[in-house]
Amino acid sequence: MRDDTEDPNYLMANERMNLMNMAKLSIKGLIESALNLGRTLDSDYAPLQQFFVVMEHCLKHGLKAKKTFLGQNKSFWGPLELVEKLVPEATEITASVKDLPGLKTPVGRGRAWLRLALMQKKLSEYMKALINKKELLSEFYEPNALMMEEEGAIIAGLLVGLNVIDANFCMKGEDLDSQVGVIDFSMYLKDGNSSKGSEGDGQITAILDQKNYVEELNRHLNATVNNLQAKVDALEKSNTKLTEELAVANNRIITLQEEMERVKEESSYILESNRKGPKQDRTSEGQALSEARKHLKEETQLRLDVEKELEIQISMRQEMELAMKMLEKDVCEKQDALVSLRQQLDDLRALKHELAFKLQSSDLGVKQKSELNSRLEEKTNQMAATIKQLEQRLRQAERSRQSAELDNRLFKQDFGDKINSLQLEVEELTRQRNQLELELKQERERKLQNNRSIPGKGSQKAEPKTDGKHKIQEENVKLKKPLEESHRLQPHPVDEQDQPLLSQQPQMCQLCREDGGLPKYVCKNCRGIFCNACSTNELPLPSSIKPERVCNPCHKHLMKQYSTSPL
Repeated sequence: MRDDTEDPNYLMANERMNLMNMAKLSIKGLIESALNLGRTLDSDYAPLQQFFVVMEHCLKHGLKAKKTFLGQNKSFWGPLELVEKLVPEATEITASVKDLPGLKTPVGRGRAWLRLALMQKKLSEYMKALINKKELLSEFYEPNALMMEEEGAIIAGLLVGLNVIDANFCMKGEDLDSQVGVIDFSMYLKDGNSSKGSEGDGQITAILDQKNYVEELNRHLNATVNNLQAKVDALEKSNTKLTEELAVANNRIITLQEEMERVKEESSYILESNRKGPKQDRTSEGQALSEARKHLKEETQLRLDVEKELEIQISMRQEMELAMKMLEKDVCEKQDALVSLRQQLDDLRALKHELAFKLQSSDLGVKQKSELNSRLEEKTNQMAATIKQLEQRLRQAERSRQSAELDNRLFKQDFGDKINSLQLEVEELTRQRNQLELELKQERERKLQNNRSIPGKGSQKAEPKTDGKHKIQEENVKLKKPLEESHRLQPHPVDEQDQPLLSQQPQMCQLCREDGGLPKYVCKNCRGIFCNACSTNELPLPSSIKPERVCNPCHKHLMKQYSTSPL
């Protein structure tokens, strides 16, 4: 089975694609560099030279060969001459090209035509008009040539962008006939480090397309060099044949000259003998002389023919020598082009190896990133599961909080009336306590006055005094119990600081019943009023983190509660 890469149609399609890619690169590079340069372009501008070389390769693709004396000739000047028949505005530049004195070859005329069309900013219009007439182009191009396919129309559309640049060329002193059209790929090759994301893949494909085109062009140039070498060998063989024929002709001329000299001598001898001899011999000698003259005429005619043939052979030899020189020059140029193309191919291979290495490193990086992503996904899943658990706990806590609030509301509804009644009882008891304290105070004052007035009765009255004190303390304890129960049922917020209680009326300690000028303090637990000796302890309460001053009974009660409460 035949390989598709050896199919001529496949090769032509590959060449068309490569040429179209090169045309895109050259046109884009020319427009960008010209806009950055910001001035009129001349013939020495390198991107402009490369553009003309690429256009020359595009116009040469698929050209039919015309047979000449020196062999087959391919020139794109023939199709460009048709443009003046399709677009009248092209008549001026075609006439200008024909009038240029320095152009001797059709290739030079075609190159000059391209430059003048670019100066006129009508190159895209001319190419579109030429591509639309496929029936005229079929005389010059093969059916699968670039100008006959849609790649030619794409290139003609890309040429519209060149109308934004200005160019000025002086072609009188420029040698357009002997220029070598070699594409410099180094202007379009870019480093792989500038490739990011999807642009890197596009640049790699473009570089691979350039590499394929360079390989195709290298094969094409090798085939051209082989054909030229065969032509050179054929010309050398024909040259050796011509030199041999020339040597034979020279030998024949020398022999004819010798025979002519001999005939001249014989004729002169015959004439002298005829003058001296009798008249009878003249007739026979005249016949011999006439035959000699005829033979001489034939020999002279033959000599003239040989000389003409020799001149023709000499002119052919000169033409062959000129053709040999031109072929040698062409072979040298093609060899130089091959060397430069091989160097570019080596650069491309080195760049390919570098890109392959970078691709491998990027693959390793992608693998590492994928592993890291998988780990992150696992951690994300774990965190999502944890978040779900926390949300469930939060919902449970919210439900428990709602149930606790409901219980609290029910508790308040159930015990609100009891608390109010207890508060009223506490207020009534405190009024009674204050009244009793006042009566006790009055009783003390009266007793003190009685003791002062009757000193002998002091020892007798001491016992009843202690009995009254015990009674007051028992009443105090009875009053304290409902007060503590009310404080347990309804805790008070801590809004006072640990400072002595200052009030307008004199206050009395609820334990020792002292009423002196000492400062009084508020217990932060039961909210009672106590002196410094009865409230020396401090404990942390549920309503505050810091230790607060509490009375001695609350301190004992809280210490028992803290010791019996589970941890």
